Amino acid sequence: MINRPPLYLNKPGWRRLPGIDFLANLHWDSWLFLLICLLLAASSGLIYSASSQKIIVLGKQGIHVLISFVVFIAIAQFSPRTFKQWAPFLYAIGIFLLLVVLVFGTSSKGAQRWINLPGFRFQPSEMMKLFLPLMLAHYLSNKTLPLKKIPIFVSLIIIFVPGLLIAKQPDLGTGILVIATGFGVLFFAGIRWSSIFKLSALVLAGLPLLWWKLHDYQRARVMTFLDPERDPLGSGYHIIQSKIAIGSGGLYGKGWCHGTQAQLNFLPERTTDFIFSVLGEEFGFIGISLLFLLYFAVIFRGILIMTQTADTFSRLLVGGIIFSFFICFFINIGMVSGLLPVVGCPLPLVSYGGTSLVTWMVAFGMLVAIQSQHRN
Repeated sequence: MINRPPLYLNKPGWRRLPGIDFLANLHWDSWLFLLICLLLAASSGLIYSASSQKIIVLGKQGIHVLISFVVFIAIAQFSPRTFKQWAPFLYAIGIFLLLVVLVFGTSSKGAQRWINLPGFRFQPSEMMKLFLPLMLAHYLSNKTLPLKKIPIFVSLIIIFVPGLLIAKQPDLGTGILVIATGFGVLFFAGIRWSSIFKLSALVLAGLPLLWWKLHDYQRARVMTFLDPERDPLGSGYHIIQSKIAIGSGGLYGKGWCHGTQAQLNFLPERTTDFIFSVLGEEFGFIGISLLFLLYFAVIFRGILIMTQTADTFSRLLVGGIIFSFFICFFINIGMVSGLLPVVGCPLPLVSYGGTSLVTWMVAFGMLVAIQSQHRN
């Protein structure tokens, strides 16, 4: 293959600038970057409004965004082969951090999910949304298809160890999301329909046992999901206020920073788990439709990258990341609109928080790296 100079060097009068070759060889995906920027712009506006126009909250999120962009660009320059080599190490680190959380983690609102370090804290369970599909893609990439019993059994161990550790915190929402992501990678890897039916039967058979293992407040959330009006000032308060906020937005919404449920503090966790309710109240059905369009555009871009991958590892990793992104989005939307029980699940790239944002930007950096490998 003949290496030709970039086209811009052939233009008359163009002077060679220091570092211009590095910029020309930078791994990049303009469409994915544009979609991410639009989601982060929407996030900034919603966080500012939901925090009662507190500049300090927006400033902290701005720092998270800057860090995440640096990480995004850096990760995109690596080779997918490097991700495959890192996978077991990162998975082991994630399991270790989940164990550290159970012993030394910081408790907040009845849950022990965070590790405090000087100047900041982070949530290891968010990292497992990426480390788990990375490890599964590494393990399954050289297995024959369709998957045999032993690879499926080992995969289930890889999936349920972090899932159960996260549920123990307790963080049932993230635990379910991580387990669902693992099953998504198994599906992409090629698993017989008979195995899918058997696994589904096992999950259904284990639901009664899971019910008795739930904490009292978790069982109350399920009962509230079935009948929110049974305790309107207690366990049903959050979902009732959320549905009021979304419904009151109508077609066009009440206007930015003019949502009564959010501005008068009726809406709980409005910068994190319930930020979608703020969007519905202030921008109405139009705003919700635009946000859905952005999310589906990101998912479509990810699927397009997956169809162009050059090897099994890359295909499974991209599929796992996009499936995890969709499940996280689906659970959050279903939760705040009353279609699913209330669980702790932030809206990806939109909710306030540093760990979740950086994790997703690392994931999308991997997508760009894989897409660039195919292009080259």
